[in-house]
Amino acid sequence: MKKICLLVLSLLLIFMITPMKPFELEGDAFSGEIKTGAGSYSTIKPNGRDDVQSEIYKTDQIEGPMETNDWWSSTAWTQYSNAQYPHPLAMINQEDGLRIYNPSNLITGQGDYIAGWMNDIDDFVLGHSNVRSFPDTRVDDFSDWFVSNTYQSGTSELNVSYGHGSPYVYATYKGGNPELTFYSTPEIWYGNENSSVLGITTEKGNNYALFGPSGSTWEGLGTKSLTNLLNGKDYFSVAVLPDNSIETLEKFEEYAYSFVVDTKSEYNYVEENSEVVTTFTFETERKEGTNDGTLFALYPHQYKNSNQPLLDYTYESVRGTMKVAEGKSFETKMIFNGVLPSLPELGDYNKETLASYIQEDFDLETSAEDTYWYGKYLGQLSTIAPIAQQMGGMDAANIFHDKLKDGLENWFTASDQNGQLKDKFLFYYNDNWGTLLGYPDSFGSVRELNDHHFHYGYFIKAAAEIARVDKDWASDENWGQMVNLLIKDMANPDRNDDMFPYLRNFDQYAGHSWASGHANFFDGNNNESSSEAMNAWAGIILWGESTGNKELRDLGIYLYTTEMNAINEYWFDVDDENHQPKNGEFNRSTASMIWGGKTVGDAVWWTDNPEEVHGINWLPITGASLYLTQYPEYAKENYETLLAERRNNDWSIWEDLIWMYRAISDPSDAIRQYEERADVFTPEEGNTKANTLHWIGNLDALGTVDNTVTADYPFYAVFKKDNKRTHVVYNMTDEEKTVTFSDNTVVTVGPHEFNIGNGDGGTIPIPGEPGEPGEPGEPGDGTIISEDDFEIEIVENNDESVTFTFTPTTSSTFVDIHYKVNNGAQQNLRTEQDGVSWKYTIQDVREGDQIDFFFTYSKGILAYDTDWYSYELES
Repeated sequence: MKKICLLVLSLLLIFMITPMKPFELEGDAFSGEIKTGAGSYSTIKPNGRDDVQSEIYKTDQIEGPMETNDWWSSTAWTQYSNAQYPHPLAMINQEDGLRIYNPSNLITGQGDYIAGWMNDIDDFVLGHSNVRSFPDTRVDDFSDWFVSNTYQSGTSELNVSYGHGSPYVYATYKGGNPELTFYSTPEIWYGNENSSVLGITTEKGNNYALFGPSGSTWEGLGTKSLTNLLNGKDYFSVAVLPDNSIETLEKFEEYAYSFVVDTKSEYNYVEENSEVVTTFTFETERKEGTNDGTLFALYPHQYKNSNQPLLDYTYESVRGTMKVAEGKSFETKMIFNGVLPSLPELGDYNKETLASYIQEDFDLETSAEDTYWYGKYLGQLSTIAPIAQQMGGMDAANIFHDKLKDGLENWFTASDQNGQLKDKFLFYYNDNWGTLLGYPDSFGSVRELNDHHFHYGYFIKAAAEIARVDKDWASDENWGQMVNLLIKDMANPDRNDDMFPYLRNFDQYAGHSWASGHANFFDGNNNESSSEAMNAWAGIILWGESTGNKELRDLGIYLYTTEMNAINEYWFDVDDENHQPKNGEFNRSTASMIWGGKTVGDAVWWTDNPEEVHGINWLPITGASLYLTQYPEYAKENYETLLAERRNNDWSIWEDLIWMYRAISDPSDAIRQYEERADVFTPEEGNTKANTLHWIGNLDALGTVDNTVTADYPFYAVFKKDNKRTHVVYNMTDEEKTVTFSDNTVVTVGPHEFNIGNGDGGTIPIPGEPGEPGEPGEPGDGTIISEDDFEIEIVENNDESVTFTFTPTTSSTFVDIHYKVNNGAQQNLRTEQDGVSWKYTIQDVREGDQIDFFFTYSKGILAYDTDWYSYELES
């Protein structure tokens, strides 16, 4: 290791860069500059720059920042709306009312995509008997997964409310009655003119119950238009039914008059067992009857992580089967498997090559000016800095940290050296929508409020890397407030904040983020690069811990853990259940894009090139990307499908990302491909050669994540290779930390260090797999175990103790013993050096006791483990 450290440090003498200090403002700041510690943002838009539209279709009922990037957002952006897919229902607000459709029975697979979108001929329109054309539709209220919209014409009014997972649409009326217009005469199989409730089947074969208030009657039976005469009341509801049985209709009637008026999800990170508990609550208002609560349909990522009792009703969706439950609330519990600032340095590969790559990256610069591509540059620097630190110490890392500081400080200052408003590299706050806009922008990040979590996530991750080693820079007095504003823009944890909406980019019920600000597409909203969302959430985790803000840390853990489960279900479908439509097939191994109304597997926004179609949900690959390794068999399938689609491994683009992903399922093949192209490959724009080699080499050494083991500290990973686990912790704090894993492994790690090599924890055989404790050895003084690398001598003492002497064939800097007495708790302890040998005495043992043990010892710069052995004391 000394040779490599000296190599990198010698390079520093040539490539050392003097840090730039924040410039001092000359004169007064411009009138629209808002100071935030050492930074600032503008409330005045720079001349010549785009802005988001000024019109928001909302009522005066809504005050404060406007929710965007949701499945229903097109209502706020357009005169009526585009298609919306809360599932199981789909709907569009249009001039004659709310057009309703149930795609459940018609989900189809078309090979490259799964479709469940609205149709030119859908089920019916829920309208108003006295208005044929409303001037617009306006958002009147919204909660965590429900929205309420208002249609108004003079004194006539229609209000509708609907949401994720709900089979119901609720409506209230002024100046008229509910009028339902069908494309052909519906079949009526329950009720008549004088009953308040009808059961119907539409032309598409979809079953609904129509719930008028008690005492109401119907007109138009036998025609394409049904009118419910409210009889002096003002409420009405519709439910899509799983079947056309009277028993089912009567079950749905129990909750038909319990209108959902508020929804809320609240999360809690339970650190001691690394679990995210989320509680979803429905607030209902009884219009009649005695029932509270409602019926709701759960997505796969919800019911797979919940003990909520389920009814025998299901719906199909483009996310897979939804299962129905009832009540006022439900709870999910999901395991958080940790994040790391980088992988630990444990790989067996050419360190001089890695050092040369780091040297090359000392000169990393960018010509990018917009928030996305500049963010990718920040991502390169923040990923390589901790690798450089492991190889060459803080002097090496600080070359990259200084570049990060220079870039971020420029963006985080709205005025130039003369105190005037800059025209680029700044953030502007739009108080109409409640959003922070970066200039120059790209991919609709300003005009359409697209992709803020993708763009700003790189900035936050970069700031977190600085904060990991420089808390003063990250303080509120310096640059921390600007980072917190970026977090609040895309994922505000404060419901009462008057600057930004709550969790803008994240859909709590769907379990993942949305990219489009306006969602103004017939296919609904969309999200492409799920991995860039994970990069953002990991950045929040790291930033929160580094700055001592546990609220933000736990927010990031909630977002990261929930989105991870959604990715595994809907992008990757690791259980091969959700990409199996009953009609047709989906022949792709991955979804490249998720839409409200479809799942796409053959294209991204700019290309159908297979490398990018697959790779868009891998990048950027960092220490926070280990969730990709939890299912190596799926990773093998994903890679092999890409290989078949490309027809060979002569990759046209992003070969570095492909090798890094290949290392999950076959590191030897990844190394082979890398070595064939090591001298000529060009990394993906957000990646580096150093990160490529470091990832592949360390996955080869460590294996993949074992998601069955957790820790009581967020910055950990448990790797599994063959029959052994390696427990890794990075201590983000300023004090020594002891971390306990759920398999009873305990590690102690110093401040701002990985635990590798300190003898507490490390690599141990996995119980129950090959390599577990074997048969008892021969008892007696002087028992010898000889292997190529070491010799172990076991001597029983007369004072009810036994001494183990470990003698390596080459010198070791440390030797640790791990043992269990009579299969009790595992102990992990440092032995004492005695010349060339290392000794440890186990006290308080008795004849007949069985000791299962193994040793960890250093050999060169790496640590190795022996097999398990068993020794039985002489009886």
